[in-house]
Amino acid sequence: MIKKSLLSLSALVLFALSACSVKQSVPVYMDESRDLDERVADALSRMTMEEKVAILHAQSKFSSPGVPRLGIPELWCTDGPHGIRAEVKWDEWNQAGWTNDSCTAYPALTCLAATWDREAAALYGKSIGEEARYREKDVLLGPGVNIYRTPYNGRNFEYMGEDPFLSGEMCVPYIKEVQKNGVAVCLKHYCLNNQECNRHIADVKVSDRALYEIYLPAFKAGVEKGGAWSVMAAYNLYKGQHLCHNKYLLDDVLKGEWAFDGAVISDWGGAHDPDQAAAYGLDLEYGTWTDGLSTKGKKSYDSYMLADPYLERLRDGRASLETLDDKAGRVLKLIFRTAMKTDKPFGSLNSPEHHAAARAIGADGIVLLKNDAPAQGVKVLPVELESTKKILVVGENALKMMTVGGGSSSLKVQHEVSPLEGILAAVGDKAEVVYERGYVGSASNEYNGVTTGQDLSDSRSEEQLIEDAVKAAADADVVLFFGGLNKDGHQDSEGTDRVSYGLPYAQDKVIEALSAVNPRLVVCLVSGNAVAMPWVESVPAILQCWFGGSQAGNSIADVVFGTVNPSGKLPFTFPVKIEDSPAHALGVYSCGADVNYAEGIYVGYRWFEAKGIKPLFAFGHGLSYTEFEYSDFKASRTVSAGGVLKASVKVKNVGSREGKEVVQLYVGEHNPVLDRPVKELKAFDKVSLAPGETKTVSFEIPASGLAYFNEEKHEWVLDSAHDFTVYFAAASDDVRGTVNFMTK
Repeated sequence: MIKKSLLSLSALVLFALSACSVKQSVPVYMDESRDLDERVADALSRMTMEEKVAILHAQSKFSSPGVPRLGIPELWCTDGPHGIRAEVKWDEWNQAGWTNDSCTAYPALTCLAATWDREAAALYGKSIGEEARYREKDVLLGPGVNIYRTPYNGRNFEYMGEDPFLSGEMCVPYIKEVQKNGVAVCLKHYCLNNQECNRHIADVKVSDRALYEIYLPAFKAGVEKGGAWSVMAAYNLYKGQHLCHNKYLLDDVLKGEWAFDGAVISDWGGAHDPDQAAAYGLDLEYGTWTDGLSTKGKKSYDSYMLADPYLERLRDGRASLETLDDKAGRVLKLIFRTAMKTDKPFGSLNSPEHHAAARAIGADGIVLLKNDAPAQGVKVLPVELESTKKILVVGENALKMMTVGGGSSSLKVQHEVSPLEGILAAVGDKAEVVYERGYVGSASNEYNGVTTGQDLSDSRSEEQLIEDAVKAAADADVVLFFGGLNKDGHQDSEGTDRVSYGLPYAQDKVIEALSAVNPRLVVCLVSGNAVAMPWVESVPAILQCWFGGSQAGNSIADVVFGTVNPSGKLPFTFPVKIEDSPAHALGVYSCGADVNYAEGIYVGYRWFEAKGIKPLFAFGHGLSYTEFEYSDFKASRTVSAGGVLKASVKVKNVGSREGKEVVQLYVGEHNPVLDRPVKELKAFDKVSLAPGETKTVSFEIPASGLAYFNEEKHEWVLDSAHDFTVYFAAASDDVRGTVNFMTK
C-alpha cells in the first residue's frame, strides 16, 4: 500500500511538473482532458515490449506493475463482492496483520437480489465503492452474476439468483455506483461457472440458445448497460478451452458482439496454456502459486503465461505484436480509469452511513416465506413485545459469525452483530430473552488468518441439546430458531459443492421437537441456498434471512419485531426435494470433467412450470405484514417488431401497515415456433405504499426483450402474428391478472 501511494504520488508530481513547464507540454497519456483511446495510443508508443508485457501479469497476490519510467502506477485489486478483504502478505494468503484494514460487511448478493430493488443495489455499490476507494483499491472483484442452476453450488450465495433478467437489472446500478468512486468492478465469473465441484476441469456442454438466453444476459447487461471496466474469466472450460483464454466467449462474444472495451482479468490461477493466453482474450493474469520472489517449487510471477512465456513467443514471432498492443492498451485504459484518475473522491470506511446501508439492505432482502396463525388465531410475526414476556432463541446460527470463511469473500470486520445480539438489543427490558444452543455445528473460527475469536465447543450430546431446548421452549411465548447453513466446506463456500439438500447437524430433529411443544415457532434460516424443509407443515412462520453481513442481527430484529415490514422476494426457486431441480432430475449434475447442461433454457421456475412441479416456495415468492390488492390490468394489444410493450397495473395496500410490494411482470408466447417457457420475467418494480394508498405501476418493454435466440440464424427472433400473454404477478406462482396481446 505504501509503495502504491508513493508511485501514485510520483505520477501526480510528474503531472504537476509537466503542467507547470512552459517549455514542455503535458504528455498526451497524462492529460485527462484527452480522449481515452488517444491517451492509450500515446502511452503504447512510449513503452518497450518488455514494459507492455510487464503490466499484463501480477507482481503480488493482488497487484500488477505499472510503468515507473513513465509515471504509470501499479494496479491493486481486492476481494470481494460483499466487503473489502483484509490485507494479505505479499507472498501468501494469510493476513498481513494490519490494524486498520477491517471493513463493513454487506449482505451477500443473494440478499441484495432478494430486495428486487434497484435503489438498494445502487446504495450497495455506492457504499462498497467508497470503502474500496478509501483502502486505495483500484479493482473490486465483483459483483458475481452466475446463474443459480443447482442448490448444490457452494458459491450461490455470491450470486443474484436463477433469473438472468433479475440478475442483470440488479447488477447494473451496483456497477455504476462503484465506478463513480474511480474503482473498477470486475464482473465475474464469466461464464458458465455454476458449480464449484471440480471447477478447474469442468468442461461445460450447453446449447447456444441456453448460453444466450440464460447464462450470458446478466454479463451483457453489466457490460453494455453498467459499463463494467473489467471482467473476470472463470475457471471452467467451454468447448475444450479454459474460460481464461477462450476465443469464442472472450474475443467473439465479449469483445466482439458486446464491444467490451475493458480488461479481461483471469481468476486466480485460471490460465493454463501459454499459446492460448497469448492469442486470445486474456489481458491481465493473476495467480496463486508463487511466493513472488522465487519458484521454490511453485510458479514465480515471471513464469505466468503472460510473463516470460509470452515474451519468448513475441520475440520469436509466435505471438502477435498487434495482440500485445490490444492487451496492454486495455490494461492501460483500466489504470487510467482508476489508479491514474486524479479527480476521484476520497472514500470512507466503516462509517455510520455504511452500517446503516448494510442494515437497511439486509432487512429489505429478508423473505417472509410463511406466516400462519397457530391455534390462538394470531400470526406469529411480527412479534409484539407488548404481549410477549419470554422469548427463546435457539440455534448455533444465532451466534456464529458468518463474515469469516466461505472462500475469497471472507472478511475482517470490526464487529458482526449476531442474530442473538440483535434480538437482545431490540427487546431491551421489555421481555426476557433466553438462549439455548439446540445443536452443535462447526467450531471452525479461522480463514486465511482471520479469526472470529469464538469458542463454539459444547460437550453436550445431540439428545441433551435437544432436550434442554425443548424444556426451555415449553414455557416461552415465542421461539426463534436460527439454523440453516454456514461457511464451512460443502455448505455455502467457495471450492466445494454441497453434498446434501437437507439441513446439517440434525437441525430437522431440533425443529420438529420445538414445534411439538410450542406452536409459536419461527424458523429463521441463515444461508445463501435453498434447503429441504420436511417440517414445513408443522412450523407456522419461516424467514429466509441470508448472510446479512456486519449488521445481520439488527436487520433480522427489525423484521422480527415489525420495525421493518418484510418485502424481500426469492431470487430463486426452493424445490421440495433435490430431485425436483432440473439438473438433478435429469441426472446431469456432475463432478466429472464433462458437465452437460441438458436442461437447456429450463432453469429454475422455467423448469418447474414446464413440468408442472409444485415448488416448496416459488421464484418471486415473499409475504408481508400487510396485504396488497392488484387491479386495472392494462397492456398494449399489439406490438410491432421495433415497438414497445406498454403495461400498467394499480396496486393498493389494503392492510394496516406501511409496506413495499414487488410487482412482477412475466410474458409468455402461445404456440411458439420454437419451444418456450410458460412465462418469463420481463419487468419488475418495487413500490412503497401507506395503508389505503394506491399507486399505478407502469412498464415499458422493448419488443426485442420478447425475442428468443435462434441458433440456426445466430440471432434474436420475435415471432410475428403470434399471441402472447402478459402476467401481472406477486410471484411466479401468484398471478393476479393477465392481458393478451399480439405481435405484428
